[in-house]
Parts: sequence; C-alpha cells; structure tokens
Amino acid sequence: MSYSHLTPKERYVISHLKAARFSLREIARRLGRSHSTISREIRRNGPKHPGGVYWYYFIDPVVEKRRHQARSHRRQNHLPLVEYVEKKLHSEWPPEVIVQRLRAEFPHDERMRVSHETIYRWVFIDASQGGNLHRHLRRRHKYRRRQKHYGAGRRFIPGRIGIAERPSIVAERSRFGDWEADLMVGRRGASAIATHVERKSRYLMASRLPDKKAETFNIAAISKYQSLPQALRQTLTVDNGKEFSRFKELESGTGLKVFFADPYAAWQRGTNENTNGMLRHYFPKGTDFRRISDAKLARAVEKLNHRPRKCLGYRTPHEIFREACDGALAT
Repeated sequence: MSYSHLTPKERYVISHLKAARFSLREIARRLGRSHSTISREIRRNGPKHPGGVYWYYFIDPVVEKRRHQARSHRRQNHLPLVEYVEKKLHSEWPPEVIVQRLRAEFPHDERMRVSHETIYRWVFIDASQGGNLHRHLRRRHKYRRRQKHYGAGRRFIPGRIGIAERPSIVAERSRFGDWEADLMVGRRGASAIATHVERKSRYLMASRLPDKKAETFNIAAISKYQSLPQALRQTLTVDNGKEFSRFKELESGTGLKVFFADPYAAWQRGTNENTNGMLRHYFPKGTDFRRISDAKLARAVEKLNHRPRKCLGYRTPHEIFREACDGALAT
C-alpha cells in the first residue's frame, strides 16, 4: 500500500473540522484518508494537555522540522551506544557486525540498538564535517558509490582444467580444504601479495612476493599449504594469470587440485575477491609492497581472521578454521 505524509492543507482542514467537533471517521472520509491516519496525527501532534486545541498554525513548523531531522539523532543521545560504535569502527568492524554484536552483548538493553544504515549515516555525516571515521570502513569512501563489476580475461594456460570440471561439493561450501588464490599487485606492478582464502571458513593466508613470476608464487604457496593438514588441502581455484602457469608443480608440492575460473568471471572466485577488498583497507592501491614488512602484513591478516563475519553467523574465520584444523589432526 502506498503512503504519503499529510500535507499542510490537510492539517488545516483537520484543525477546523476537529474544532467543529466532527468525528475522526468523518474527517477521514472528507479527506479520503484512513481514520487511523487522522487519529495518529492528532495523537502525535495534537495538544498534550486536556482541553487543548489541535491548530495547524502551531503544528506545521514543528512537523516540518521533525521531518528533516534524522531519527537516528535520538540514538546519538545515548553516549554508551555512540562510544561502543566508534570503538568498534576504529577496530575496523563492519557496521553489520557491530549491530549483531550489540544484540549479543546487550540482549536486554533496547537502548543499545542501532541499524547498520544508521551507523553508515553517522559515518558519512562525520566525514562531511571533517571527521575520519570513514577511513575505518572497508573502502574508506566518504559517501556511497555504486559497485563496479569486473573480470580478468587472459589467455588460457596450457593444460588448465576449467571450473566447470571442479567437483560440485566445492560450490556447496560443505567441507573444509577448498581454497581460492590471487595476487594483489603493488605499485607499478613491481611487487605483489599472494592471498589464499579457504572457502568455508574465509580464513586468509598471505605472503609478500618480490615479483609476479610463477616460480616465486609457487615457493611461497607451497610453504604455506605444507603447514596445514592434508585434509585441508583439497582444491584451489585461481584465475588465468601467468603466475599460475606452473600449476602442475603447485599441485605436486601441495596435494591440491587446481582449477581455473572462466575469463571475465571474477564472481567465480568471489570469496577471494571480497577478501582482497578487505585487505586493501590496509594496503590501498598504489602501495609499494616492497616497503611493507612481513610483520605488518601478518598483523593485517590477523585482524581480518579475527573479525566476526555475517556469513559465518558472526563468528571469526580463525575460530572456525581452528576447529577444522583440530578435527583434521584428530583423524
């Protein structure tokens, strides 16, 4: 059902008909409105004391001021809520995560409630006033932008096995050990960060690379995967970049079965693409990875692995992946 606010003219009519002692249903009939709309209007904007008069001349300015004032301002009057939200934003928690953690940590305190849209609104208002809360959002935008869709089409690598032949169980995320890998290229393509994300837990592993050569990638990747139980090394899905051209050596060194996504289909590795976006918060485009220490990269990875995720029921990748490791070692 469509809905529209009462107009100043309608309030004028209501005030005169109410003064003439017309019933609410009769006023509603003459205006072509629901009687509940008229009742709600008088209850909300009418006199607060017995014998008072609903008079449009005094009401209209108040209504217009309220209409242009965001409801979220009431939440900002509760200091503990504001302090909690700002603290978690500074810890790089997404607004949706903050909302759900508020419900979990303050189950009986209705004042500790806020929507993720309201948090975004606070951040964007803060940015317009010269604040820096937006710098703690994943993409650091001062205002919302339309997301772009993109892909990475490259020539096929000889001997590659396409994603169409990948076992269907991988898409279901019903088991651990299925990974996606990619390169985040640094300034002028001189350096890179190799990222590996486990599909079910969203657990991230990353390594700094001095170049984008396939041999360099394999050395770092094999070292990472060999530290994991064999049960957690099932498949690896990558794009068609040259850094994966020696995938047979990678398979031999890790026990993984490598599959290649289709060209222009970044969504087929959506878990990795999404995680790279979060990692870019710490290392924006144009960063020279040669000047980033391994310790700094490790801290960023640790933050992401310990950040609760909506898709994980607000648990962290570390919590879930640790359970998977314990289970793999016990078998």
